[in-house]
Amino acid sequence: MKEPVSQQLYAYWNSVRGDRMAPKRFEIEPSRIAAILPDTFILEAIDSATARFRLAGTRICEAFSAEFRGENFYELFPSLDRAELRAQVATIATQGAVGVFTVEGRTLDGKAALFEIVLTPLIHSGEQADRFLGSIAPLERPAWLGHEPLVEKRLKHTELIWPEGRPHALVEAMHRQAPFMPHVRTARVVRVDRRQFRVYEGGLQKSNDER
Repeated sequence: MKEPVSQQLYAYWNSVRGDRMAPKRFEIEPSRIAAILPDTFILEAIDSATARFRLAGTRICEAFSAEFRGENFYELFPSLDRAELRAQVATIATQGAVGVFTVEGRTLDGKAALFEIVLTPLIHSGEQADRFLGSIAPLERPAWLGHEPLVEKRLKHTELIWPEGRPHALVEAMHRQAPFMPHVRTARVVRVDRRQFRVYEGGLQKSNDER
């Protein structure tokens, strides 16, 4: 992380997190990060293709000359970038990573500015993150920034940071093999009505090599 805004947001999120994969949404106290609130935003994961801005700070909207509230985060970017961002956000949500993204914004006449985006997971309900606290800060501040709309946004670099150096211990525990099912490696989540089930592929059935 290069920007002081990014560093401050990450430090606050990590202090609230403690030893958990992610803090609860209601534990975030805006007054604790009052100085950078205009640079922060909150996303709500609606489905795998939609992460909606619930809030977007005034400095973010001014820099992009756009109002982001209610917009789909992924739709700001071209299709190839969207696929990359969806994959990264899924890892952030399920494994407790923090995303650091470098994004380029361009005006209609080709002027460009770089931004650093940090995305941290929050748990609102369920076992994995479905809210995200983030920040956007320009890596450079040309005089025209905030006066001309950035009509094109492109993802230049992505990085995942693991606060504990690896996926959270809770994630490892979820994937650890139970004594009676040593060959089960992966699981998928199935939702029925309002209930959620973790389904392990294979069950007690062994492969031909194990018989």
